[in-house]
Amino acid sequence: MLQFITHPSPRFTIAEEVKMVLEGGCKWIQLRMKDASYDEMRTTAMEIIPMCKEHDAIMVIDDNVELVNELRVHGVHLGKHDMPAHEARELLGPHAIIGVTANTAADILAMRGIDVDYVGLGPFRFTTTKSKLSPMLGSEGYRSIMHEIRDAGCELPVVAIGGITIDDIAELKSTGINGVAMSGAIINADDPTDYTARVIELLQK
Repeated sequence: MLQFITHPSPRFTIAEEVKMVLEGGCKWIQLRMKDASYDEMRTTAMEIIPMCKEHDAIMVIDDNVELVNELRVHGVHLGKHDMPAHEARELLGPHAIIGVTANTAADILAMRGIDVDYVGLGPFRFTTTKSKLSPMLGSEGYRSIMHEIRDAGCELPVVAIGGITIDDIAELKSTGINGVAMSGAIINADDPTDYTARVIELLQK
């Protein structure tokens, strides 16, 4: 599964980004607008909700539980310093998708007993889309963490994130992860729609 994370670009509006990746076959959009106001995020969300519905795609919003609750999109992705996952679950109810950020096996294992749906694990490598970056994992880091959490009986789906490009897909798949999240590699591609389609084809092999 590919999750596309929106990011400001000089080439495209966020709505244009989302339109292109949906046309490329992406079924999972995360609206991430770190420095935007509530109203700015709401306006953009209202633009892309109909597109996601048309393409039968999941839409989650980064960080902003209140906006998720207001607009009733599929769910939220929570960073380490955002609302605790159990509080988001209480507010959003049993059907919402709740994803959390993790950098280590211990982060993931700490989620046992908490009702979350997936973990975004990273960073794979250096990325300019996130400040305050944690240590880079590389493919061996993913392999080690996946081995540790599965041995501990944790079956949470894990999505790799952080500077991933199409050339990394095959190697990442071999580590046991369940999906990848991408942003810059897609937005900066010559043809983001075609690039998205090729990523999905590799993920499905």
